[in-house]
This record gives sequence, C-alpha cells and structure tokens, in this order.
Amino acid sequence: MICAESLMSPMECQPDLNRFATLAEVEELVACARREDLGPEARDLTSELFIPGELRGVARFVARQAGCLAGAALLPVVMRHYDAGVTLEAPLADGSELAAGSSIATIAGPMRSLLALERVALNFLTHLSGIASLTRRYVDLAAGHRAVICDTRKTLPGLRHLEKYAVVCGGGISHRMGLYDAVLIKDNHLAHLGLEDLGQAVRLAVERAKTARPAPAFVEVEVDSLAQLERVLASGADMVLLDNMAPEQMVQAVQRRDRIRPGVLLEASGGINLQTVRAIAESGVDRISIGALTHSAPALDIGLDVV
Repeated sequence: MICAESLMSPMECQPDLNRFATLAEVEELVACARREDLGPEARDLTSELFIPGELRGVARFVARQAGCLAGAALLPVVMRHYDAGVTLEAPLADGSELAAGSSIATIAGPMRSLLALERVALNFLTHLSGIASLTRRYVDLAAGHRAVICDTRKTLPGLRHLEKYAVVCGGGISHRMGLYDAVLIKDNHLAHLGLEDLGQAVRLAVERAKTARPAPAFVEVEVDSLAQLERVLASGADMVLLDNMAPEQMVQAVQRRDRIRPGVLLEASGGINLQTVRAIAESGVDRISIGALTHSAPALDIGLDVV
C-alpha cells in the first residue's frame, strides 16, 4: 500500500513544483501576497513619490550566504502578477547549491514594478530556500546510511505545499500531505487501548484501510516502546514510527523488525536535531522525520540588487 513516491530516495525525488501545487494554487498565493503588500488600491506610495514612471532598470536576486535554492520556480508567477512587461532570466533551478554571491535571477523592466515586487519575491525565496538549506544539512549528516530525511505536517497554514516542495529541493522527501492521503495512527488514537489490545486494533484498522477508496498511500503506527513495536509489527502496517526513542533503542527496534517482519519500514521521529541525526541514521532506521525542517528553518539571506 506504500506509494512509490514515499519510497523514493532523495536523488530520485527531483524538485518539481507541479507535484506539490497546481498553477492555480500558486497564483492564488502570489495574488494574496501582492494584495497584502500593495493594499486594496494596489499602490506603492514610496515609488510613486520618488521614482519617475518612465524609469527602467535591471536588478539581480543574489544569495548573501551559502545554501540551497528553493522558490525560483515561483518567480515567473510573481512577475506576471505585478507587470507583464518585466522580463526574467533565471539560470539556477530549485535544488541548486548557492555560494555567497551567487546570482539567482535577473529581472528588468519599469523601475516601479521591480521595487513593488521585490519583497514578495524575496519572502518566497528566503523562506523556501531556508527550508531547503536546513534540509540539505540534515541530508548530508545522514549520508552513507539507508535513512531518508522526511518532513511533517508542522507547516505554516496555507504554505504546506510549498514548504514540502522546499524540503524536496533540499534532498528530503515528502511525508503524507495531510490527514486525507495516508493513515498515521498516533498515541492519541491509541490512548484508550491497553498493550494486549494494540495488535488486534491495528490489524483491523489495516484491513479497513485496504478497502478504502481512494486507498491511503500507507498505514503507519506510532509506538514509544519495544513492547508496542512487537505487537504492531505483526499487524500488517506498512510503517512504524519510533517516537522519541534513543538511538540504542532504535538499534534494537531494527533488529526486532528484521527478525519478525523485515518488510516494515521504521521511521524515527521526535526531538531530532543536527547533533543527533547522524547517530539516528546509524541505527539502521529507514526514515527520519523532522518537524524543524519547516517550523524552525531560518530564512536564507537573499537580496535584490539594482545594477
């Protein structure tokens, strides 16, 4: 029941914005950001006062620090929403490595338009590139082991599709998009059950999931002990989430999985950071999901320089 996308390696999951958001969804986000910035009358008062209407210019989006690019795919949509007369040259694709000073894209057109779109374009670029850059750091630390880096649902309202796209730009993979496309039975779902009832309850849930239409991408169950793990492994679930386990426990979990049901994927989650991710990857788990990729990534410093 696991979908092919959920099993892709970071190298196979190439950044493709169309896999995460329709053009209409991106257009809506950009239009909302434009209205928020220009107000109901679509005015940039400063440029109206200080920039001659006939003045034209050229500007470059430049990385101020090293990182990983995400959000360049949105730039053509931003340009269209501000001024169809603005031209765009974007030599770098999302997922590209950035050095300090890298030129990301060049825009040209009426100076008032360039200044009006500056902040909205940078807001998308800096936020998404920050997520991609943090993801890339985790991916690099886990390199050489089977574990792939995954995102979570801990995203900003309205930006989930773009933030998950940014994770893929950084070399991670997307977990379930929401509550609607996969089954993840968590501790709160299981709070009313005793340990002895756990295996049977999960088995019945898996059987129901197999008859659901459309079929969920996967069925995953969260456990916080090795005793729970043993009961869940025989239930037919595709994945088991190891919640807040120490790397030593994860090693034992992998050994028990290999003995009882080798086909089940094990996912580590809970409190994972840049200092601990390497040891977790070394435990032999298949996936490492990290909420910080989207809820705590610092923006990457990118600016717009008029040339």
